[in-house]
Amino acid sequence: MTTTVRLPLRVEQALATYCVEAKRTKSEVIVELLEQRFTGTQAERTPYELAQEAGFIGCLSGNGGGNSAGKSAGKPSAGSTKERVAAAIRAKHGKKHGQ
Repeated sequence: MTTTVRLPLRVEQALATYCVEAKRTKSEVIVELLEQRFTGTQAERTPYELAQEAGFIGCLSGNGGGNSAGKSAGKPSAGSTKERVAAAIRAKHGKKHGQ
């Protein structure tokens, strides 16, 4: 059965974005949400989805990847994450750069 629904622009944009990220069609998402609504059940979210919603997954622009605790402790925050991880490994294992 075909049904037409008018969505506010913000809802349409959010739906389109979600569908691209989840690689699902609008119809699939809408049908799933309606089924959940009418059956009173909610699909369990994955740990990844929960972490993403909580803000633990994603990127922060403009802060150099460091946190304020590291800066206040006098630790350098410059460099990419890869460079900082490599430096931490070298420091832990006593290896010099380039060995």
